[in-house]
Amino acid sequence: MTWYPQEYVAKIPMTNMKMRANLARGYPGRTYRFYRGLVVYPFGDGMSYTTYRHSLVEAPTRVSVPLASLDATVVARNSSLLSTGIKAAHVNCGAASLEIRVDVKNTGSMDGTHALLVFSEPSEGKWSPTKQLIGFEKVHVPAGSRQRVRVDVRVCEHLSVVDEFGIRRIPLGEHKLRVGDLEHSMTLQANLE
Repeated sequence: MTWYPQEYVAKIPMTNMKMRANLARGYPGRTYRFYRGLVVYPFGDGMSYTTYRHSLVEAPTRVSVPLASLDATVVARNSSLLSTGIKAAHVNCGAASLEIRVDVKNTGSMDGTHALLVFSEPSEGKWSPTKQLIGFEKVHVPAGSRQRVRVDVRVCEHLSVVDEFGIRRIPLGEHKLRVGDLEHSMTLQANLE
């Protein structure tokens, strides 16, 4: 849960459940996905009595997004690549996946069970969410030891966003994966099969 500052709570009526920010109307948005202001405690903070350090072991820097068998006229007519985002319906989703591996080290004095949260941030542009939770794994890590965690990322499901017209798209370009205080950049590019 995200804990908002008092000014936010006093300013925003709890009867307004819109998620997306509307800065023209002074509405800052809700949840960790859309609100960009300061928070008291961020989403996922304080879930353990010990401390952890993350290190990225394996993650791609380039991801090829395989388009389904479409010729160029179909792609153009259906605006599949509109605004540097591929329609998810035009992607061979079964072949569009990747995995990341992260080492979780318990740096505290107590054994603990850690919820490893993996967030994605789409490339710069008009995409609404600032970040979205795309995966999590729970792992028990004894004090002073390290565990390796594998997280599977399905491109169509985890790296897509819904545009202003309600169409699910996969933004091309740079995406950032965040795990704790780690940040990893990778580039998504279209690939006609």
